[in-house]
Amino acid sequence: MYIFKEQVVMKYLSLSALVVMSLVAVFFLPACTDSNATTESSNELQKQLQVVEVLELQPQSLSLSTELSGRVSPFTIAEVRPQVDGIVLEREFLEGADISKGDVLYRIDPAIYQAELASAKASLAQSQANLKAAKSKAIRYQNLLTSKAVSQQEYDDTDALYKQAAAAVELAKAHLQRAEIDLNYTEVKSPIDGRVGRSSVTQGALVTANQTASLATVQQLDPVYVDLTQSSVELLQLRQQIASGNDQKDLPENIFVQLVLEDGTVYPYPGQLAFSEVTVNESTGSVTLRAFFPNPDQWLLPGMFVRAKVETTEIDDALLVPPLAVSRTSKGEPSVMLVSAENMVQQRVLEHAEMHNGQWLVEGGVAQGDRVIVGGLQKVFPGMPVQVASGNTDAVVTEQQR
Repeated sequence: MYIFKEQVVMKYLSLSALVVMSLVAVFFLPACTDSNATTESSNELQKQLQVVEVLELQPQSLSLSTELSGRVSPFTIAEVRPQVDGIVLEREFLEGADISKGDVLYRIDPAIYQAELASAKASLAQSQANLKAAKSKAIRYQNLLTSKAVSQQEYDDTDALYKQAAAAVELAKAHLQRAEIDLNYTEVKSPIDGRVGRSSVTQGALVTANQTASLATVQQLDPVYVDLTQSSVELLQLRQQIASGNDQKDLPENIFVQLVLEDGTVYPYPGQLAFSEVTVNESTGSVTLRAFFPNPDQWLLPGMFVRAKVETTEIDDALLVPPLAVSRTSKGEPSVMLVSAENMVQQRVLEHAEMHNGQWLVEGGVAQGDRVIVGGLQKVFPGMPVQVASGNTDAVVTEQQR
């Protein structure tokens, strides 16, 4: 009987221990499950955060410039015209060749002018002979007047004839000089160094003195001028920009100009601003700026269309935003997306934003050190948590810009 009771007690204790262990398991199992779930949820949320690429804004030095259109003009131009009448016997130049000042371009038939020169020489010799005779007679009459052998009237007439003979000699000399000049003009010479264009006359053509049509045109192409057209309003803005950096009211002479040719090639030689017109064209409201450029390779030809970049001022602390980071608001304002210190997306509207050399120059809306989103913009919105990608963001931005 005693043994039976002892077995019943042991079974009861075993059953109680089992119940207690079950209750403990019931209480501790949810706690473990919640802890594991929280960890997995946190890891999953971290994986779901949008990864963005950012560019930290830093101040830079920037040269501001204004782009203007213009055309090339020769430094010196001479339209060659005949100064005597006659028939063209020869053309002494090759069209498009470089020539020097004094080179003969055309030869006009000199026969008539050679005859006029010979006639002028003969007239001078005759006048000189008459002067010699009149001078001798005037000297004799002066001596005779002293001895009262001739009257005062006779002496005065002789002295007048002497002076007329002297004037005739001077007139003959002038005629001779003119004849020599006319004969020299039968050789039409280049007045400047430069490149000669096409000839408007051929051998055998009749030309006249100071005719309207030129025989040829000679242009000096090194250096050259570039005439830039700008509206009067833009000129005022340009002067204000330059004055802000140079403390001058007018355009200084040391402003450098860079040319871009019609095919997009950058001209290798910089130029300088020479002067600006003092009046505004009433019909167009524009002003002409003239720049001076060396042209040793003669890439620049008269009449060529070019674009010029005129340097205005320097900014030491410019904030530049790449264009791939800029979007437009519903009001059309340029804006960017930033990543805050808490890795939250924020939208900022750019103030006084202007495009310069492919970058947005901004004066407000962003500050130094701001992290501007440049990659993954399509998948973010303001207030959204994001994860910033690690790596060289500058290299990413440069690659995307290209």
